[in-house]
Amino acid sequence: MYFQCRSYHAYGFILLSLLLLAISQPANAFKTSDPQHYKLSVGRSRISINNGWQFLRTTNNVDNVIYDTRPDMNGTHLQVLKLWILPSANDFILDPINCHERPAGNPATNISFVQLTFNDTRWTTVDLPHDWATGGPFYTAAMAPVLGGMGRLPVQGIGWYRRKLSIAASDVGKSIYLDIDGALSYAMVWLNGNLVGGWPYGYNSFRLDLTPYLQAGDNNQLAIRLDNPTDSARWYPGGGLYRNVWLTAVDSTHVAQWGTFLSTREVSSQTAVVDLTVQIENKAAASRQIDIVTNIYAADALSRPVGETIASFSRTTINVPPWQKVSVNSSVTVANPRLWGPLASEQKPNMYVAVTHLYDGNKRIDSYETPFGIRSLTFDAERGLLVNGQHVRIQGVNQHHDLGALGAAFNVRAAERHLEILRDFGCNAIRMSHNPPAPELLDLTDRMGFLVLDEIFDCWVLQKTTSDFHLIFPDWHEPDLRSVIRRDRNHPSVIAWSFGNEVGEQSTAAAGAALAQELHDIVLSEDPTRPSTASMNIARPDMPFPAALDLIALNYQGEGIRDGPAYKGLTGITTMPSYGAFHTKFPSKMIFSSETASALSTRGTYLFPVPNEISAPINNTSGGNSTSHQVSSYELYTADFGASPDKVFAAQDQNSFVAGEFVWTGWDYLGEPTPYYSARSSYSGSFLSLSIAVEVRLPNGTYSAPLDVAGSCGTSDPCPCLLGSR
Repeated sequence: MYFQCRSYHAYGFILLSLLLLAISQPANAFKTSDPQHYKLSVGRSRISINNGWQFLRTTNNVDNVIYDTRPDMNGTHLQVLKLWILPSANDFILDPINCHERPAGNPATNISFVQLTFNDTRWTTVDLPHDWATGGPFYTAAMAPVLGGMGRLPVQGIGWYRRKLSIAASDVGKSIYLDIDGALSYAMVWLNGNLVGGWPYGYNSFRLDLTPYLQAGDNNQLAIRLDNPTDSARWYPGGGLYRNVWLTAVDSTHVAQWGTFLSTREVSSQTAVVDLTVQIENKAAASRQIDIVTNIYAADALSRPVGETIASFSRTTINVPPWQKVSVNSSVTVANPRLWGPLASEQKPNMYVAVTHLYDGNKRIDSYETPFGIRSLTFDAERGLLVNGQHVRIQGVNQHHDLGALGAAFNVRAAERHLEILRDFGCNAIRMSHNPPAPELLDLTDRMGFLVLDEIFDCWVLQKTTSDFHLIFPDWHEPDLRSVIRRDRNHPSVIAWSFGNEVGEQSTAAAGAALAQELHDIVLSEDPTRPSTASMNIARPDMPFPAALDLIALNYQGEGIRDGPAYKGLTGITTMPSYGAFHTKFPSKMIFSSETASALSTRGTYLFPVPNEISAPINNTSGGNSTSHQVSSYELYTADFGASPDKVFAAQDQNSFVAGEFVWTGWDYLGEPTPYYSARSSYSGSFLSLSIAVEVRLPNGTYSAPLDVAGSCGTSDPCPCLLGSR
């Protein structure tokens, strides 16, 4: 009956949005990371290197290298570096036979930008996180390099970032890593003229070992090359080192990257069992005998350990061979645990921290902190989601990774403010559409008590745009998927994984289902405590695809796609309301809507005539004005494939087994300006969760988001939305 896991656009508008954010927040609201060198504990330090980069962007390839040939570039005259980049994925490829061997030699040594002697003083000085496209200008031409789908901002091109690194004499002999939380895209990294490695997928966090290329002193030259193709996304991706970048220095024998996994079982208010896996990596040339000690503490508001030890795992001694990794499992019982639960259900998001110490004899050589939560999850086909035994209806929204007019550069306070407003309106869940989020966003959802559907891919082998992820899926889907899960699986807010969104393979019969099963099995091997799914807008109950999923996640199908008198005659996918059909076919799987509504509006705009139906698509005679790029705000109008809030309400009221929904979208975002792609930002952020909308129905029957950070109506300057709320 159920799956159970006991778990663990104008510049004026941009300036106005910045002003609104600034005047409503403390003076340090834009601070995203501590720029100081600080020690996590004995033997381990982490350094923010966000400040003081030199930056250059070009729209033509002046360095004559490329990761791999692409449709948008003639690669015959370019040096392809793919074979030198692929080994960066090896730690996340399970079968050693499939790992990559780095070719001999150091390629692309003729690139001046990677050399210590290159003079970059005429480049622009920037601090990270940095989105190179938000400086504009907006493209306005009908055949511009970047069109409305990607926000009409200059995201395309090649970006170079250069910075000096200082290595203290005391760090010589340690392992020193470069940790990049996100880089759009096709990142390649050089140090002192040597190609270190890279990572193509722009939304993944990744680590590179700098140790072989470093020298003691202040004269280490780091150079990072990024390459954003045109037509690489369906929404605004941004461009650059748009998340935090760190140096991590550790003993040569240490807890590996994302090397702990805590899960919980047999959870009650009286007791809980905590299971722990610790992976130790030895980068030394000799075997080492290591003692592992892990203690559990309560966590403060920033997930740091406080107070006395609550529980301790048994001390374990292991031998770690040179250049190898060894994992150790242990368990402990916690008495009277403070459970993690979503705030909107009147539970509390209580957090713990596991602190792992490594000893070589009596010398402590590493310490590693892992925030986690104690909670149980049950996914019931009839009752929906239960957190710690309590029913919690999913009242969620979809969120793209950008922060509207602030762009893709991650900003902790801006993201926190988004969540605060969503929480105050009753939202309790976020779907990370359609890519892994910034690590700090999951820290926020943990502390603030949100449920998270953590999504990884928007496409697989079959493309949605010419230069999207399908180009690298064959080589990178396994390492991308494994690395995201290892990074995020200790977050109690993450309740399930999504490894696909509306992928074309839904309709490729057995072949698509087999690929879905492969991805499902990768997820399960990394995290057996949570279910996984892929969002479906084409797959029908009688197709093979949904059988490979633990949960049934429907995009618009539940309430019906192009269903109703006003949608008659529209081209595209058409379905009857499908909740019941999926429930009949899969009576043991929990069903929820991963996207609903896609209802559109321009605040303060009311166009006539008004249809009699409760839901209608937008055109020039029904709620839309293609000249002014505005949509009537009577909350009846939707994208062609969408449905009004009232239609969604009715469908879910008739199917009480539906666990809830994620509305498209919580906040407006750059790009995807349905229905007017000559505009540049979305129209769909006027709704929060539909169940929230019931609570905030206005006298005229509309449902309103509190503030559109991204969105104007997309018209030319001056934006009429600046004259009032949209």
